[in-house]
Amino acid sequence: MREGTNHISTYTEQQDKLLDSACGNCTNQNCLIQKNINTPNIGKLVKARKEIKCKKGQQFIMEGASVTGLFFLLSGKVKVLRTGLHGKEQIVRFATPGEIIGHRGFGTEETYPISAIALVDCTLCYFSKELLQETLRETPSLTYDFMLFYANELNRSEIRVKSLSQMTVRERVIDTLLYINRKFGQTNGYFSLLLSRREYADYAGTTEEQVIRMFSILKKEGLLTTKGKRIGISNITLLKKEISEHNFYLDS
Repeated sequence: MREGTNHISTYTEQQDKLLDSACGNCTNQNCLIQKNINTPNIGKLVKARKEIKCKKGQQFIMEGASVTGLFFLLSGKVKVLRTGLHGKEQIVRFATPGEIIGHRGFGTEETYPISAIALVDCTLCYFSKELLQETLRETPSLTYDFMLFYANELNRSEIRVKSLSQMTVRERVIDTLLYINRKFGQTNGYFSLLLSRREYADYAGTTEEQVIRMFSILKKEGLLTTKGKRIGISNITLLKKEISEHNFYLDS
């Protein structure tokens, strides 16, 4: 009986330490590690966590580099991109706090198929590939959450590829504007994230010239507002209506 009591006492102390750790105090409710902080066998992973600071414009994942682990965005904003035909950059997505970066190369891949660049000063939580794989083998609930995460990611990717192939340039630009609005919101009538026209084009899968032309048209129609490099949506309802037939309006 005494041994059992000691075991419970030791386990409780370990859990208290985890709850007092950086992961335990994390406010990113979407983070899979934080979500499973009370799960047995996760203590070793949390203890080995490394915090990385990145300055605006700094690249922390290079396409083609060997996979060493996964990054969880603790704070900041990141763009994830890959190289397309003729060396043209294609922005795959933008990441916000709580999201995983580098997962497309995790598992059977030996190299990262994407690059990642900080759009503002960022803080990243890094977990090594070997230790994370070990934890996944020992922690069914975390493994299950990762499985659902990958299933959702695959579904989103397939829907996006199908939808973009059927969209006109105007519709792709509108889809991009709605995506940025969902992801980052607006402050004082303009997107909270400042992006270049080229970055809008790289996500929409079109050219910078076409984006500038479409912005001008949408502004004349009263659907868009601009102030220097800043962009704002004047009528979200009408923009949603324009791409509603593609049945492609995802939450993130």
